[in-house]
Amino acid sequence: MRFRGVDNFRHDQPQRVGLLITNLGTPDAPTPSALRRYLGQFLSDPRVVEAPRLLWWFVLHGVILRIRPRRSAEAYASVWGERGSPLMYHTEDQCKALAARLRDQYGEDLIVDFAMRYGAPSIAARLDRLQQQGVTRLVVVPLYPQYSGSTSASTFDALSADFRRRRWLPELRFVMQYHDFPPYIDAMATRIERHWAEHGRADKLIFSFHGIPKRYLLAGDPYFCQCHKSARLLAERLGLKGGSWMVAFQSLFGREEWLKPYLAERLKTLPGEGTKAVQIFCPGFSADCLETIEEVGVENRDYFLEAGGERYEYISALNAEPAHIDALVALVGKQLQGWDLAGNDRAALATTRERAMSLGAGN
Repeated sequence: MRFRGVDNFRHDQPQRVGLLITNLGTPDAPTPSALRRYLGQFLSDPRVVEAPRLLWWFVLHGVILRIRPRRSAEAYASVWGERGSPLMYHTEDQCKALAARLRDQYGEDLIVDFAMRYGAPSIAARLDRLQQQGVTRLVVVPLYPQYSGSTSASTFDALSADFRRRRWLPELRFVMQYHDFPPYIDAMATRIERHWAEHGRADKLIFSFHGIPKRYLLAGDPYFCQCHKSARLLAERLGLKGGSWMVAFQSLFGREEWLKPYLAERLKTLPGEGTKAVQIFCPGFSADCLETIEEVGVENRDYFLEAGGERYEYISALNAEPAHIDALVALVGKQLQGWDLAGNDRAALATTRERAMSLGAGN
């Protein structure tokens, strides 16, 4: 195996700190061919679908990738804008806002970038770019507040796979979860309170999270518990009383049992129980995407109204709102503790290069 090195490396290269934020990913375009590539990569991840590999390969390539790409392309087309996929441009905006804030705080030797676990820009491509800029210490923040093997651990898998082929590894700090981080709770509360100030409150506030198969929970995945803790802390911060809020899970896929209660099923029964107005917020989503905009914002709205509901509101994700950026800056600040960001004395670097050259180094 050949290991990747650093192009044009020099011994007087300043040693920089990198911050890489990551999210799930998005297709390149709202077309069946682009969706087939994206879903093929996503659904081939053994962290996402824990099933016998050979059997799943036949199901994926023989059934799912023949049917689902066209349906998914139509859904993506409904949310695609001038800047492309919502998840892509919201993540890019978060990256730019973080870079501006952290540059003011830590200087030019902290470099901020973003990557997607599936699709482009890939984690491997962004790691290459960071290393070529002299990053020798790296903080990775997957923008999944609640840990799951299918999200946070999958991101670590991608890092590990890349590192196994890299000659020079950076020091690494990896944020596994921040589901109970107070600034994150405050940022969500601020977003909801602003919505209330503009639109008033509903009968019930629903905290909806992406679902996973129940067997993942039974196998030890902490995601379910962390979702409930985030919801409880947020409800406490908002001063909500029991009965005025609830937790649900969305995006059921396949026939096996997933985490309950299912959002779609509860929305169909709530009007019959006297709940005529609901507001939905998704604490597990750092940025709006197809799932929040189309599934939660449109599809589930129809379920509720058709069942007799009268008012349905989706409260948008935190995206690049100032309170969210404040929370991420605080989270990154904890990770940077102990790393000196002012150690690139140019005279000392020149001396280091001279010594290396005297010992036979090329640059």
